[in-house]
Amino acid sequence: MIQPMGRAGVIGAGSWGTTLASVLADNGYDVDLWVFETDLFEIIRDSRENTIYLPGCPLDSRITPHNDLERVVRGQTFLVMVVPSHVYRQVALRMIPFLERGALLVSATKGIENDTLLTMSGIWRDILPVEDLVHLLCLSGPSFAREVIRRIPTAITVAGDRIEAAREVQQAFSTPYFRVYTSLDRIGVELAGALKNVIALAAGACDGLGFGHNTRAALITRGLAEMTRLGVRMGAHPLTFSGLSGIGDLLLTCTGDLSRNRTVGMQLGQGRKLEDILGEMRMVAEGVKTARSVHALGHRMGVDMPICDQVYKVLYEDKDPREAVRDLMDRDLKHEMDLEYTCQVD
Repeated sequence: MIQPMGRAGVIGAGSWGTTLASVLADNGYDVDLWVFETDLFEIIRDSRENTIYLPGCPLDSRITPHNDLERVVRGQTFLVMVVPSHVYRQVALRMIPFLERGALLVSATKGIENDTLLTMSGIWRDILPVEDLVHLLCLSGPSFAREVIRRIPTAITVAGDRIEAAREVQQAFSTPYFRVYTSLDRIGVELAGALKNVIALAAGACDGLGFGHNTRAALITRGLAEMTRLGVRMGAHPLTFSGLSGIGDLLLTCTGDLSRNRTVGMQLGQGRKLEDILGEMRMVAEGVKTARSVHALGHRMGVDMPICDQVYKVLYEDKDPREAVRDLMDRDLKHEMDLEYTCQVD
């Protein structure tokens, strides 16, 4: 059980990990922050600022950076995991020997592993030696780190299998500027957080091509339909995709100037090559890797995901974005509503 205003460990010191550490510190927690990069660890330790990912945002004295993963994990009853999805399994495996039985482990990473097509909680279930060693939860919703760390009002969702655990995390993170809702649909919240990044790449490409508000609105709406179709097929509740982690995060990521995925898509629409775009970025645009997973997952589950499929072809088959849009518009005409999931609403 989380002790009020106790200790917490945050694994990952990118923009979102540093921000969540800051939220917990505002709530009175002493936070041990694991920083993978030695140079960044030294910067945070010496300057009390993450100058690489969040320049100009001084960090609370309650946040202590560490370069030693064991030091952050061992004995902690409250852990927050915020590392990129492509290294998630590797870091999680390193954590296992130090995990405290019964700890709350909150994943704030939005992605789907390429090789296994597992969500982040799926990775934990795959590698944990004992199924109930820790309580797994996920945190997701419309939340640009740079706005949250400036204490701009934000709402987000924590989801887990046990409502008691979700409520503990809700209390730990909730502040006057950071409102947390609970959910029992962990798979839905995880999938929504991952899938919206792929749709945001498409939205950015449409902006880069010079299309207008009509195009973006259609893209977001039909993208949400794809997200919901796959989610329901994988056991999620359809209403989750109408919530903060679904349409809320989708709208933010598809329209906000701070969205890394939208920015990558915009540059693709302007004719730049993916390798050149990524070569200039230090932060991760999760949608690029997730697009590969979603393409494979949609085919495995037999779910029609035309927008995600076209994003995959633009990213990995060098398809021209204008041709991708044309192929989407030329598809066979159909009924708007997919009764397969709309009829499952309680």
